[in-house]
Amino acid sequence: MTEEKGRDWVEIVATVLLSVATVATAWSAYQSNRWNGEQAKASARGNAARIESTRASGVANRQVQIDVALFTQFIDAFAQDQTELADFYRARFREEFKPAFEAWAATKPRTNPDAPLTPFELPLYQLAANEEADRLEAEADAYAAEARRNIQRSANYVLGVVLFASALFFAGMSTKLATPRLRVVLLGVGCAVFLGTLLWIATSPISLSI
Repeated sequence: MTEEKGRDWVEIVATVLLSVATVATAWSAYQSNRWNGEQAKASARGNAARIESTRASGVANRQVQIDVALFTQFIDAFAQDQTELADFYRARFREEFKPAFEAWAATKPRTNPDAPLTPFELPLYQLAANEEADRLEAEADAYAAEARRNIQRSANYVLGVVLFASALFFAGMSTKLATPRLRVVLLGVGCAVFLGTLLWIATSPISLSI
């Protein structure tokens, strides 16, 4: 009679463990898929930001070429005392280039040996397109880091699936053995694996966004 009560107790606990472990396994599998999706979205956003960064960098390079070309033509005309032509080129300087040029001209580069060689060496020479490219590159790096975190989260939930499946195995085997002590040992191992995994998974971030 006592042995039958022991078997009944083991089977009840095993049944409960099988039920909750099955639900936990399904939840972990769902979260693993969700974080795979989050990783894909973060990667797509990062790629888009990197493409935009490359485009902005290309715009900045073209603007630099324009500034250099106009400045070179201006210097050539100025050196030959072609005032009208020099003024023609100067009037066509881009707005972003003008502050650096004015600051450079104020240093009297023709007579001041310590003057910067060109306006492009001055901190005043700033391109909005370059700043935008840097911002987008930083944004892309942030999305890449987020994607790596999401990959790790997905992998953690996959491990949770494996551990919960192990708990299911131990719970199922505990009802098949004839030796009472072995049944209790296997059930105890299954419960320990399940509870440990449950506590770990409970501290993991979840994804419920659509």
